[in-house]
Amino acid sequence: MNTTPLRPADLTHPIIAALVSVIVNYGGTFILVFQGAKVAGLSPEQTASWIWSISIGVGLTGAWLSFRYREPIITAWSTPGAAFLIAVLPNTPYAEMIGAYMLSAIGFIVLGASGYFERVVKMIPPGIAAGLLAGILLRFGIGAFGGAGMDPLLVGALILTYALLRRFTARYAIVGVLIAGIALLLGMGQVSFDSVALELAMPVFTAPAFSMTALLSVAFPLFVITLTGQYMPGMLVLRNDGFKTSANPILTVTGFGSLLMAPFGSHAFNVAAITAAICTGKESHEDAKKRYIAGLACGVFYILVGVFGTTLATLFVVLPPTFITTLAGLALLGAIGGSLATALVDLRGRETALITFLATAANITLFGLGGAFWGLAAGLIAHGLIHGDLRMSRWFPRLSRSISPHLQEKTP
Repeated sequence: MNTTPLRPADLTHPIIAALVSVIVNYGGTFILVFQGAKVAGLSPEQTASWIWSISIGVGLTGAWLSFRYREPIITAWSTPGAAFLIAVLPNTPYAEMIGAYMLSAIGFIVLGASGYFERVVKMIPPGIAAGLLAGILLRFGIGAFGGAGMDPLLVGALILTYALLRRFTARYAIVGVLIAGIALLLGMGQVSFDSVALELAMPVFTAPAFSMTALLSVAFPLFVITLTGQYMPGMLVLRNDGFKTSANPILTVTGFGSLLMAPFGSHAFNVAAITAAICTGKESHEDAKKRYIAGLACGVFYILVGVFGTTLATLFVVLPPTFITTLAGLALLGAIGGSLATALVDLRGRETALITFLATAANITLFGLGGAFWGLAAGLIAHGLIHGDLRMSRWFPRLSRSISPHLQEKTP
């Protein structure tokens, strides 16, 4: 356990990194939750309960894991899972959806208790893990500049602010970009907080119903999509920045939290990937042992949003998408550069790391599985074919021993 004393100066950067992470998470993907609630025909109370349950659950699990293991273990809701639910919510009774959420959560608890997922994570070469992370984050780096075609003034001001602050006070660059961006938005009238009235959210309990149809069409796909699209890259983000907490307790704790919050509308939460990278790198704190503060701060912010439900969540959603993408891209520049450097440092594994990076960045979606899964699969297959031991004796020792004497007899 970390016993290094904390100073007030140690709190600023992790807290700002956590705030940026939360803004990017709500502002970037939370619209999927509102869309899911709309197509499902949920009442305002049920929608507020969904936001309450997922925000409180993410906040509590992330804060506890970060405090327990003294590492920045950032949790988040399943973004690919939320996108998937938009397609199935209109055709599935809400009570059966709740039951499917619970079954999916039980699957993660069992997987975490078994220990198999951690073994898989340990088998992935560091170069491939870094290439995967760089590929996932690349589109956010591109997004930092891509918005200039729609709002050149805002994007140009944010990039110039970042460049100037990096020259004179690198540690406060993202803080300055955040403050300058919000000030500019207010000055240009692109955002207003006048209509925001804080109202406490109340959880709404829905008794679950279970069916084979919901198990096969909702629970199992949600489990697979969340595992491959969130847990795998999320664990590799932690490993890439040198953190060693086992995947087993993370799976178990987030799975148990998802199970408890499911009757109130929460679909799934898990270890974060993209927004975690904002908190796990040097931009959060130079001392890796103090970056867990960002995990604690993220937890507090998520809980605050959850307590006030739709009112505070809507505050993040109304921020212009251009501001969110630019802020996220600039905040992730260090993570993108660091992961690319790690991916390419080993000459022997450079090519397979590059294949992983490019395949992930292509963001292929097949059979409901996203770019992170296929990028990792491409990298591992290439690594096995190029560097793996393809001898029969390596994989089929008994068959090789039985065939070998016959081959020797035929040898002249």
